[in-house]
Amino acid sequence: MTPTGPAWFDISSPDAVRARRFYQKMFGWPVTVLDETYALVGEEGRPAGGIGQAGPGSPYTGMVVYFQVDDVDTALKRAEQLGGSRTLEPQSVPGMGRMAVFTDPDGNAVGLLSP
Repeated sequence: MTPTGPAWFDISSPDAVRARRFYQKMFGWPVTVLDETYALVGEEGRPAGGIGQAGPGSPYTGMVVYFQVDDVDTALKRAEQLGGSRTLEPQSVPGMGRMAVFTDPDGNAVGLLSP
């Protein structure tokens, strides 16, 4: 696996509207609202992350940084072998590829992205 830096971030909040306002004012982030549950953060056409609505079935609340990997399924298995636990099963996301989330042995949520 090739070393990689952060590729995306997601902030999941019980009050996504409040979170969007906070981060817009805090950092001056441009935000494009897709619907009442999710907004993209960053320049139009080149978003760097998103802010979404956390609900009762949400896999996590808080901030998750996603790292680019060659294959989400392989990387997720490796995380489990090293003591991590699946939080969000691999899934396809239009325009982004495949994604998954795991927690490391300390309980930190970490995201994976692949083409």
